[in-house]
Amino acid sequence: MENLLEIKNLHARIGDKEILKGINLVIKPGEVHAIMGRNGSGKSTLSAVLAGNSNYEVTEGSVTYQGQDLLKMSPEERSWAGIFLGFQYPVEIPGVTNVNFMKTAVNEHRRQKGLTPLSAAEYLKMMREKMAYVEMDPSFSSRGVNVGFSGGEKKRNEIFQMAMLSPRLAILDETDSGLDVDALRIVANGVNRLKTADNAFVVITHYQRLLDYIVPDVVHVLYKGKIVKTAGKELAAEVEAHGYEEFE
Repeated sequence: MENLLEIKNLHARIGDKEILKGINLVIKPGEVHAIMGRNGSGKSTLSAVLAGNSNYEVTEGSVTYQGQDLLKMSPEERSWAGIFLGFQYPVEIPGVTNVNFMKTAVNEHRRQKGLTPLSAAEYLKMMREKMAYVEMDPSFSSRGVNVGFSGGEKKRNEIFQMAMLSPRLAILDETDSGLDVDALRIVANGVNRLKTADNAFVVITHYQRLLDYIVPDVVHVLYKGKIVKTAGKELAAEVEAHGYEEFE
């Protein structure tokens, strides 16, 4: 099976501070990878680099996505190619409603694929179906993007956005941050409904609790900018029981 994403010896820095110090990672379609690590280990930096955040400079290594050089693609091109980043802290966009924001994004993705835009009726039907994935009230469609949303509502909204865009590679940066048990279950169920044999997920987290709901195929421990251990889902339980001291 062809690799969906292949990272070789990736080094990246912000300013003079090197954060990623030689990441190697291969992801195949149909897989769920969990990346665990302490604060400052480089987890969010890795997600930002993959999404094309210009604040980070790649100094060495390569990233190949669907056979293409990902590092030469703009953030927009990465999105059109099927990469989605779920933020740890989703931003508010006052004055832009959820319905208009997502309709613009969905139709732009369709335009890039040579497809005709969805009609208003087609779009509203699709939106209601995807909102049901995360038990989101339809009234949220007329509200500003994340404006006045609770932490759990913002995370549900991100999974809804992901459902609307149907990415091939979804990177979820600490989606469990600040969620209570009910919100965590709803968000995880939404992710699980979107899993297929053709897409893949990278789930970035500190804790095992999210991985009780979204069961990974592979778990990686990131420490000081490097992946220091890779194993099956049992590695998450090991980290939960013993912490990160053994990797120091």
